[in-house]
Amino acid sequence: MSVRVLTTTVDDLDPRTAYAVWRLRQEVFVVEQDCPYPDLDGRDLEPATRHVVLLEDDAVLGTLRVLDDGGWARIGRVVVARSARGRGLAAMLMDEAMALCGDREVRLDAQTPLAGFYADHGFEVAGPEFDEDGIMHVPMRRAAQR
Repeated sequence: MSVRVLTTTVDDLDPRTAYAVWRLRQEVFVVEQDCPYPDLDGRDLEPATRHVVLLEDDAVLGTLRVLDDGGWARIGRVVVARSARGRGLAAMLMDEAMALCGDREVRLDAQTPLAGFYADHGFEVAGPEFDEDGIMHVPMRRAAQR
């Protein structure tokens, strides 16, 4: 089986794939990480938002979203299914996200233990560590590419 990358707006996600994306985010962020928070924050629906989805057959293995925050792009909701971890899929997601962002400045909030992973994609810590829903994070930034 081969993994394929789907990059799309929410309007072009078929309903079953959209359901699987939000279910995966719920399974990992809310259940596995025990962080009850409003995952469906309205940003998925913004016209400029792009969803990157990794599919194997019809199964969603991972996803992230790229948001337009005006002067920069923001990557968030980076998630890989527990059963698919250790296969380099998060790097595949980030490679696609970085291609989407092009030369723009890009920001994200990384769970602190994952800061090294994001550093491998050109990000640097850009502020103090903070607690978000009981999980420590650091703001990270990749400067605009000139």
